[in-house]
Amino acid sequence: MKPPSCGFDFTTAMRRLCEDIVARLPDLSHIDLARVAISLCRTRQTGAHGTYASLTPLRFESGATQKNLRGRPHRVQRVCDESGNEFLYILSFYVPRFLDTSLEEKLTTVLHELWHISQDFDGDLRRFEGRYYAHGSSQRDYDAKMTKLAQRWLALDPPQHLYHFLEPNFEQLSAEHGGLTGQHWPTPRLIPT
Repeated sequence: MKPPSCGFDFTTAMRRLCEDIVARLPDLSHIDLARVAISLCRTRQTGAHGTYASLTPLRFESGATQKNLRGRPHRVQRVCDESGNEFLYILSFYVPRFLDTSLEEKLTTVLHELWHISQDFDGDLRRFEGRYYAHGSSQRDYDAKMTKLAQRWLALDPPQHLYHFLEPNFEQLSAEHGGLTGQHWPTPRLIPT
């Protein structure tokens, strides 16, 4: 008789996957995942439209800890793990929407968000020249690059158990494990200083 399941730990599985991606791809070797919170977010609506994942920087431009907003200095609310170590980013995945895409789309989404992390790993985003600093002049080109990066990672033959949980959709994964669990990190507030 199979023991009752307390659910699939989605954020732990995502952390292991991201650790392998960062270790195998030199373009992402600047990322210290111990300083990246991974968050499971539930969406009310299903369907293809909407956010699949997001990266929240916990610093301002160039890693600044304060910024003047409406004439007053502000800082981002600190986000720390249980040991008091401060995170620099929150990487959030929105389910069921994220899980209801293909394996290729899921891996591309993971790379898309990891690529946003500044090369200086200072809590800011990777910034492109010009007006569209988050994705550059063409989001289509950005996404194509992330798809190639995901394919490059797969070509390095990572252990399948690291990404096997991304093959089923939300309903299938939930049914197999009796639901999903994981850490949730709320969006931090901007605090006047």
